[in-house]
Amino acid sequence: MRRIILISLAVIGVLVITVTKLLSNADEAKKKIYIHNLDAAVLVETANPIENYTFESAFSYLGVFDAMHQNNVASEGSGKLIDILVKEGSTVQKGQLIAKLDDELIQLQIENAKLNIAQLKNDNARFANLRKEQAVSSVEAEKMELALKSAEVQLKQLQKQLKGCRILAPFSGVVTKKMADLGSMVMPGTPIVELTDISQLKLSISVPERDVLKFKVGQKVAVSVDAHDGELYNASVYSTSVQADALHNFKVQILVSNKANARILAGMYGSVTLQSNQSVTAMAVPRKALIGSTKTPQVYVVKNGKAKLTSFSPGTSDGNYLEVVAGLTASDQIVVKGQVNLEDGMNIKRN
Repeated sequence: MRRIILISLAVIGVLVITVTKLLSNADEAKKKIYIHNLDAAVLVETANPIENYTFESAFSYLGVFDAMHQNNVASEGSGKLIDILVKEGSTVQKGQLIAKLDDELIQLQIENAKLNIAQLKNDNARFANLRKEQAVSSVEAEKMELALKSAEVQLKQLQKQLKGCRILAPFSGVVTKKMADLGSMVMPGTPIVELTDISQLKLSISVPERDVLKFKVGQKVAVSVDAHDGELYNASVYSTSVQADALHNFKVQILVSNKANARILAGMYGSVTLQSNQSVTAMAVPRKALIGSTKTPQVYVVKNGKAKLTSFSPGTSDGNYLEVVAGLTASDQIVVKGQVNLEDGMNIKRN
């Protein structure tokens, strides 16, 4: 009995030592872990928006490229998907076969319909002769003619269904998404692949009310692409909106032909340069202060010693500065340096 008690005490002692050691290691690990102090002030540089910045005669408007065509290619027929002839990234031409449905039953129905039509044509010929000899009534002969026409219509319907078992590309482009798998049962309207055409793209820009009348459909303009170090593309105005948004900006779309050696992808940023015989003076912020895209720009504004992420409506640009149409005032202090370390609501200190 005494031996059992001694063994138990020894085991308990080992457990106590082990737990104490683990807790000590955990405390040491916690001391080594860096925990960011959210209340610590981040050092930044601030400045007021430039109240009267002059944009010279070449105005630039920022926007995002959209594919000229992007659609889900859907099945017109119903049945089992037995073959997909493309994969994501495949380049296809207009009219190219993309996928096939099981059409064996329809093929058999078409053969049967053709045999039925052949039989009805023979019967119709015999009835025509009998009708001349007045061996059958006109009503019976007309019924036979209608039966033949009905069978021909049914054949056309089956041929239409057969055509629907072949999914063809409605335009040339690149397969950007596969939306069905082999063996799937599909119905009319079921998407098979997403097809995107970027041989031409539309650059959508937001133009202030004062400038929208400078854009005319078909007008030649120059477009530069940020991802290709500002390389220029010949382009033309595709459409202009007739309805302004809440900030009195108008949507203008610019049609751009792609280049093989400097390919534009949908979603990239671009700028439209428009020559004018007059300059514009307006409030502006430096582009280096921007957070996010130039289409929906934001800046950090100092409010009571904290950084407040603030959106504003952009106007024209000259590459270095972006016009402020609405959302900021000349008295706002905006962060122009150090914003990479900021989050909304953080404390800040200024140089």
